[in-house]
Amino acid sequence: MAFKIVWSKEAEATFEEIISYVEIKWTEKEIKKFVSETLKIISILKKNPFLFICSDKAKIFEVLIGKQNLFIYQINETEKRVELLSFWDTRQNPKSKFIKSK
Repeated sequence: MAFKIVWSKEAEATFEEIISYVEIKWTEKEIKKFVSETLKIISILKKNPFLFICSDKAKIFEVLIGKQNLFIYQINETEKRVELLSFWDTRQNPKSKFIKSK
C-alpha cells in the first residue's frame, strides 16, 4: 500500500517562497526543474519513504533537491502517511532548519 502525502502549511509556504525566489533570480526553466524534481521525490516517497537520510532529529528525514534546497519530512507509519514539513535553503543557518518544522 502506498503512503499518503500530507503537506503542512509550513511546507506549502516554504515551497512557494522558493519558487518566488527562483522567479526573481533565475528563469522559468529552473522553476520547472525544481517543481519536477519535487514531484519526482514525492512519487518516490509514496512507495518508499525510508529511502532518504534520517537527520539528527528523531524520525525527521531530509532530501536534497538540486544544490540548495532540502525537503524535510517525517513518516507516520501507523497511518501510512508522509508529512511534508518544510523546504529549507541550505545556505541558511543550519540551526534554523527545524525551528519552524514541528
